[in-house]
Amino acid sequence: MNIEEFREYCLSFKGVSEKMPFPNVADRYSRDVLCFYVADKWFCFVNIEVFDFCCIKCNPDESRELQARYTGITAGWHMNKKYWISVYFNQDVSDDKIRELVRKSYDIVAASLTRKEREML
Repeated sequence: MNIEEFREYCLSFKGVSEKMPFPNVADRYSRDVLCFYVADKWFCFVNIEVFDFCCIKCNPDESRELQARYTGITAGWHMNKKYWISVYFNQDVSDDKIRELVRKSYDIVAASLTRKEREML
């Protein structure tokens, strides 16, 4: 999977928008982070230049299991380690599994929206 395929996949979900929210930070890596939102809430982000991993929301119980099973899944980078995981590309996590986890992240965040926000999707 490459950044274009990954981006298209994330944007394929209902009501998703994208933004690079850190254009003025000193850290170059953070400036190149592209975030995917449903309503105004993140469900995924990825560095578009390095494309080394994506950070996604995850059920805490599943997070522990995934981190134990895959070396390419770690606690979320710069995020709440209980609810976010980093999933590394080109390691032991298949592209299909990455897509599944991104979809679950979207579903978790979409379910947390207010009824009005969900209806607007």
